[in-house]
Amino acid sequence: MAQMKLEIGGRTFLVTCQDGEESHLTKLAAMVDRKARESGDPAGLTESRMLLFTSLLLADELHGAQTDPNTDAAPPAPPQTNPVSDQVVAALEKLADRAEQLANSLE
Repeated sequence: MAQMKLEIGGRTFLVTCQDGEESHLTKLAAMVDRKARESGDPAGLTESRMLLFTSLLLADELHGAQTDPNTDAAPPAPPQTNPVSDQVVAALEKLADRAEQLANSLE
């Protein structure tokens, strides 16, 4: 197991991953970091709020890619509904709701 430091929204996170997955995780962290910076001034947000807004931005991008075949964010979605993708969106929405509840309870 490898340990890595990832910087997301100006904050450092220590995470563990499988050996050989470091490069992929670094790319994912860069994507999340870009979205975290889009969510506003990271210094003005609590960690949970920053991660909540970042999750929502990523979920919105994923949803847009699934519903708009002309977007550059992802290849066109197949004409039929993909139940796995719908489950991913539902899980992200549920996670965002839980993160917001947690953030509200901390404030």
